[in-house]
Amino acid sequence: MNRLKLYALLVRAHKPIGILLLLWPTLIALWLASGGVPSLGVLAIYVVGTALMRSAGCAINDYADRDFDRFVKRTEQRPLTAGKIKSWEALMVAGVLALVSFLLILPLNTLTKQLSVAALIIAATYPYFKRFFAIPQAYLGIAFGFGIPMGFATVTGEVPPAAWVLLVANVFWAVAYDTEYAMVDRDDDLKIGIKTSAITFGRHDVLAVMLCYAAALALIWVVGLQYGMGLWFSAGMLVACGFAIYHYTLIRERDRMRCFAAFNNNNWLGSAIFAGVALDYLLR
Repeated sequence: MNRLKLYALLVRAHKPIGILLLLWPTLIALWLASGGVPSLGVLAIYVVGTALMRSAGCAINDYADRDFDRFVKRTEQRPLTAGKIKSWEALMVAGVLALVSFLLILPLNTLTKQLSVAALIIAATYPYFKRFFAIPQAYLGIAFGFGIPMGFATVTGEVPPAAWVLLVANVFWAVAYDTEYAMVDRDDDLKIGIKTSAITFGRHDVLAVMLCYAAALALIWVVGLQYGMGLWFSAGMLVACGFAIYHYTLIRERDRMRCFAAFNNNNWLGSAIFAGVALDYLLR
């Protein structure tokens, strides 16, 4: 039981924010692709699969960063870094979770399976982008948003241009919220040589975050209008804009804990957009 508890800590079972940040764009895609009535079976596959793949990603990330995390205050006590589990155990956990996630999509069409392979490769390689890519958060946005093209592929059998626009929007959103996250660790990351958007943007970090929010919300709004979204969708988008403005008040002084609070608040931003989409279909 103690081992299972350590594995749960490894995959951040106690911190579901990562699952939610993957889930909201995926649910939005499923609702748009299905006209507001996704199959319950498909919905269950994507909800469970999203949770499993995020958990697998955490295990892979900790394996990749095992020699760096001990120098970062926020991560020095993670199970692998603290020596409570072995490296092979992290890989085993990641492999099992990824395998179960793949088994879940076996009933789905071929295009979905093909996209799932790409999603797995992106998720597995993301941790290494921090070694050389100036804004690894953009790559994270692709990994966190790949449920969008997969969702459209499952429901419609194709990936329309709107799905790729939503994926680009998710990249901007991920750069925004993960820069807030990276602002918490900036001092530690500078010492150990990890590249993050917070370091790359430098003194323009707050401006960059707000511009990324603006780009993400604008692109989502355009796609929503293309799909005939009306009043409730617009209301949800306005609430999301309000959350983005609230984030500015949290991060403008670059206080570590307030930046972390802004990152966590992105759950509410994403939920507002999804609620707008879902209510718009429901109340037509």
